[in-house]
Amino acid sequence: MRLPRRKFLRLAAGAIAIPSARMAWAQTYPARSIQLIVGFPAGGQVDIIARVTAQGLSQQLGQSVVVENRPGAGGNIGAEAIVNSPPDGYTLFFASASNTVNATLFEHLNYDFVHDIAPVSPVNRITLVVEANPSFAPQTIAEMIAFAKANPGKLDIASPSAGTPPYMAVELLKMMAGIDIVHVPYAGEGQMVTDLLGGQLQVGIGGLSPSIGHMRAGKLRAVAVALPARSAIVPDVPTIGETVPGYEASGWSGVVAPKGTPAEIVDTLYRAIVAVQADPGFQARLTDLGVGELALSPADFGKFIADETEKWGKVVKFAGLKPQ
Repeated sequence: MRLPRRKFLRLAAGAIAIPSARMAWAQTYPARSIQLIVGFPAGGQVDIIARVTAQGLSQQLGQSVVVENRPGAGGNIGAEAIVNSPPDGYTLFFASASNTVNATLFEHLNYDFVHDIAPVSPVNRITLVVEANPSFAPQTIAEMIAFAKANPGKLDIASPSAGTPPYMAVELLKMMAGIDIVHVPYAGEGQMVTDLLGGQLQVGIGGLSPSIGHMRAGKLRAVAVALPARSAIVPDVPTIGETVPGYEASGWSGVVAPKGTPAEIVDTLYRAIVAVQADPGFQARLTDLGVGELALSPADFGKFIADETEKWGKVVKFAGLKPQ
């Protein structure tokens, strides 16, 4: 059937207008304030970094980026909020390593974090460190592992609560080094550090930032970092991977959007985050917090999230972890 010329031209013009309108819409983004959801309470490290990032993004995008805390279930409440948000770039989520752990730790989540988000960019990596009271005899990871193997069940290693990156780092070390140790989880990292300082505890794994001052004062000793390469903050401290090949564990944070967010908007956000990370003031703030930058493209960030989810899934099953 042949269409009348006038109707044909009208339909053709409409077909051209649809992508043109979408392009114009994307080019005007953002036209209003953006909400950045954080899955943890205000005042914690993830929240602090989210607020510093939001401030930088506000300057880069020319619109307010407002942090909203939706704590609960180890970050699951915030994650569920983002997967159910409109994919228009105005609701974002400050994801963290806990979201990749939760994928296996919680059996009945209402979403699939790997597939139900649009990755934008990581922001930072949180350095984890094996820290010891100066009286702890083993001086290296190799010596600590040897001690644990010679004395099964006699070495206590502490960490913050179950499901946190330091907790998972202890379980990963048990699995990869094949050691039988007593894992002592604390309700919070502050009390763990206090007990390390007081000698009630000999060794633990935690974030570098709460302990770096004590290490510089000689009150705690850094045995090894859990990063894939040595930390610029403590360059003389070896990595666990130098003794246990392939070992790597860290916390991280980054920005994700709802699945289906237009590629043009993801790219705008990605380029804004890259600009924020390049700012010397932002870099100095990360250093003050004891964390380092982590830079990946949206595609590489998506692969990173998938790989982390797979890795921690194996550790969760190995350790038989359950939500607390």
